[in-house]
Amino acid sequence: MSTNSPSPRRMPQMPELPQGEIISTYDRYADAMHAVDRLARADFPVNAVSIVGNDMRSVERVTGKLTYGRVAMMGALSGAYFGLFLGLLLFIFQPDNSAIGGVFISAIAIGAGFGMLFGVLSYAMNRNRRDFSSVMQMVASRYDLVADPSLIHEARRILSQPTAG
Repeated sequence: MSTNSPSPRRMPQMPELPQGEIISTYDRYADAMHAVDRLARADFPVNAVSIVGNDMRSVERVTGKLTYGRVAMMGALSGAYFGLFLGLLLFIFQPDNSAIGGVFISAIAIGAGFGMLFGVLSYAMNRNRRDFSSVMQMVASRYDLVADPSLIHEARRILSQPTAG
């Protein structure tokens, strides 16, 4: 007779919030990671610990102003990478490897040219909507360490000890 209860090490099929009590709360993710590292060094069963981010916010960090020159350079670089990839494919499947240098240079140049062209055209068509580049991040304002209630006291004891060094 088999049971359908999941093993404690198995991850849930669907995303779920971890069950348990809060060991401690941190303002920065790096501090929460450091606390888990301390627990791991003390041979605490860290596979029973979760870091839960609360009050999630979307943060868009502006990285610079877009100009035709910058858009052309970014398009050329991404196109050159694509051209390098195509050059590698041609190198693998080309029976005559005597002109491989020319194939690589041609593929990179053509890729850079098309990348630049598409980048500038795209920027020109969307110019009035967005004149800056940015990176999007999800950031929590608070991070809780959560564990099974039977482990809370041991985890708090380990974290309350002064650190060496």
